[in-house]
Amino acid sequence: MSDAVITTVEEGVAIVTLNRPDRMNAVNYDLMAALTPAIQAVANDPEVGCVVVTGAGRGFCAGGDLKEGASTPAHLQPKRPGAETRGARLRLGAEASRLLHEMPKVTIAMVNGPVAGAGIGIAGACDLRFAAPTASFSSAYDRIGGSGDYGATWAWTRILGTAKARELFLLGEKFTAEEALAFGLYTRLFAEDVLRDETLKVAKRIAAGPGASWAYFKANLNAAETMPFAQHLDLESLNMGLATAAAAAAYKARKEAGAT
Repeated sequence: MSDAVITTVEEGVAIVTLNRPDRMNAVNYDLMAALTPAIQAVANDPEVGCVVVTGAGRGFCAGGDLKEGASTPAHLQPKRPGAETRGARLRLGAEASRLLHEMPKVTIAMVNGPVAGAGIGIAGACDLRFAAPTASFSSAYDRIGGSGDYGATWAWTRILGTAKARELFLLGEKFTAEEALAFGLYTRLFAEDVLRDETLKVAKRIAAGPGASWAYFKANLNAAETMPFAQHLDLESLNMGLATAAAAAAYKARKEAGAT
C-alpha cells in the first residue's frame, strides 16, 4: 500500500498529508493514485467535521514530478498510450480537487511551503488557504508548456475573477507569501512555527460546530458560482430552513443526552 498520502484524524479534523518530502511532494503516479481515495474516505467519514490538506517536509506541492512524472508503472501501461489516455488518467487524479470543493465539509489547505502547478489546483479547490511566510506561489505551467490541471484554471478564475486569473496564469509570475496574500491567493499568513497550531485551532472549531450548517453554506456558495439570483434565493431560503431545523434537532439531542 502506498504511503504517498497519509491521513490522521485529530479531534474531528482529518489531516491529509502529501508525503513525498524528498520531491517537495510533487505528483507522481503513487501520489495521484492515493490522493483521491484518501479525500473520498474523509469526505465519507461521519467522525470528520473538517479536512486539512498539507505537505510533508518543507513544501506543499511542487506540481507534477518532472523527473518521474505521473507515469503509470510498466505492468499497468495501456496497450496504446497517448494524449487521450494520459488525459483520462490525469482526470481521475484531479477528482481529488472536485471532492475538496464539493464535499459538505469545510476544507483548508495548510500551505507550509512552496506550491506550484497541480498544487495550486489542490489548494484552490479548498475553501480556505492558510500559509506560512515560506509559502511561495507559482502557476509554473508555462515552464512546462502546460495549460493547467487539478482544476486550477476553474478554481482560481472563481476565486480571483477573470482578469486576475489571466494575470496569474499568462504571466506565470512567482509570488512570495506576502504577495500571494495581497493578490488574494492566501486567506491568512501565520508564522511557520505556529502555522499548524493556528490552522488546527480554526479547523477544530469548525469541526465542533454545526456540521449541517457548514454543508448548507457550501451548497449555497457553490451554487452562487453559476446559479441565477432568483433561483439562488429559492435554494438559499430552502437551505436556511433545513439548516436551522438540523441545528435545533442537534441541540435537542445534546440537551436530552445531558439530562440522562
